[in-house]
Amino acid sequence: MKKLINDPKAVVREMLEGTVALSPNTALIADENVVIRSDLLAAPDRKVAVLSGGGSGHEPAHAGYVGTGMLTAAVAGDVFTSPSTDAILSAIRTVSGPAGALLIVKNYTGDRLNFGLAAELVRAEGIPVEIVVVADDVALRDTVPKERRRGIAGTVLVHKLAGAAAEAGLPLEDVAGLARVAADNLGSMGVSLGSCTLPAVGKPGFVLGADEIEVGLGIHGEQGVRRMALTSADNLSNLILETMAADRAFGEGDRVVLLVNGLGSTPPLELSIITRAALSWLEAQGISVERAWTGTFLSALDMPGFSLSLMHINDELLSLLDAPTTALAWPGRGLVNNNRFAAKAADKSSVEQTSTSGHRVTSSAASARIRVGALAAADALIAAEEALTELDSVAGDGDLGSSMKRGGEAIRALPADEFTSPAGSLAAIGNALRRAIAGSSGPFYATGFLRASRHLADNPLPSPEEWAEAFSSAVQAISDLGGAKLGDRTMIDALQPAADAFTKALADGKSATQSWSEAVVAAETGAEETKTMRPRLGRASYLGERAVGSPDGGAVAVSCWIKALKTVI
Repeated sequence: MKKLINDPKAVVREMLEGTVALSPNTALIADENVVIRSDLLAAPDRKVAVLSGGGSGHEPAHAGYVGTGMLTAAVAGDVFTSPSTDAILSAIRTVSGPAGALLIVKNYTGDRLNFGLAAELVRAEGIPVEIVVVADDVALRDTVPKERRRGIAGTVLVHKLAGAAAEAGLPLEDVAGLARVAADNLGSMGVSLGSCTLPAVGKPGFVLGADEIEVGLGIHGEQGVRRMALTSADNLSNLILETMAADRAFGEGDRVVLLVNGLGSTPPLELSIITRAALSWLEAQGISVERAWTGTFLSALDMPGFSLSLMHINDELLSLLDAPTTALAWPGRGLVNNNRFAAKAADKSSVEQTSTSGHRVTSSAASARIRVGALAAADALIAAEEALTELDSVAGDGDLGSSMKRGGEAIRALPADEFTSPAGSLAAIGNALRRAIAGSSGPFYATGFLRASRHLADNPLPSPEEWAEAFSSAVQAISDLGGAKLGDRTMIDALQPAADAFTKALADGKSATQSWSEAVVAAETGAEETKTMRPRLGRASYLGERAVGSPDGGAVAVSCWIKALKTVI
């Protein structure tokens, strides 16, 4: 397992040094893995200090939450290991004054023992200390008593509330009281798509099947409460929220805040989909989501998956969450957009509603034949999805197969009455592909079809030669748009030979059927020859010689649909 580290024994210290380097309001205690605020007042003038911590591997927790209005200090243990009592003692003594300190502890045995012992020792020294234990994991509701549940991502919300209360100058008893209210009204639950890898171990802690997930996991790479088959993001979000609602009595009319947390390697794209699902479910239940945040807040190294946290809220707690903080990892106010959809898009343009001549032409046998050909080409592209994806993964971003499939499905979805004339049919196909295919393929194909449509305007029954001219004009339009020429290792390397072969064969007196057969051979040959070409355009050009040896996916896609048209020419 590859890791971007120097020495497994040094990962915690080096991680903290990197974190502090980008957070000017923090500092690192020289002989302990403790991050503190660097703007502390003299001890007699200090407000209540808020401390937390635990094992490392949960970044940006806990060091990322040190700052004015949040944590005063964060104590880091080894990866997934509680910090020592001595490290916690050093933190409390360094940042506390007569106002005392609040320790926010996640409900794990090692954390409770070491933070608890440190609290006892400093109390004997005259430093007032309160402890708030967070046990927000509702996945354990049927497994252990409530007081033995784990503390997971919802702890970050308690950090924020307590830090804001302390910054407001509230006494220790009140700060601790607000933190306990928050912890008591908090529920969290997670889902994992796979394990994580500890730097010192070098292999995953457990292995899941290709279609398996863990439900109700902790934050230390352990397995969940149960294993189940992978299902949709909506279903997973609903499962978690239904469990939390049953446990914490979230219901219609309640005011809540939502935290959507990535476990380490979940991309923002997927977290946003989960956010959408969670908000939709909560709003459907009549639950008012006052604030929501999405991101990686408390991770489990590189674990793929997410957790949701919900907390009942009132005006006082909400004002504390809204209070400013300089903590590097806190994302801001988390305002929810309640007007998420813009006005209806404009109607189709007249170009899409009509042929290029401005009026629909009566359907003809030629148009019906065009539709048969279009459907055959669509089927060929859909069937080639896997092969095109594999080719594009070698030299591109791997999305060509899915793009061509979407294009094929868009063509199949066109109603028969869109095929009103040769020009109208080509325009309809071009506009369908423009809407369906993202990336570069969509504009290229749309441009080609629309140029060919204009070339055949007002021609209800083009001759083979006129079709050849339209084909060549389409290829030229694509070349002009992207700048590609023969030999650049693009779709042009299949299109141009096919168009040239079709035109030449017709000029030589061959039938349309024979001429198109030669176009098919030319397209396939052109696509095959891209194997030896060094790419000069597109993403493949970034690979240089590494792309040589595999044919260009775009050229192969062209040869697929050109071949499919052979039966209808």
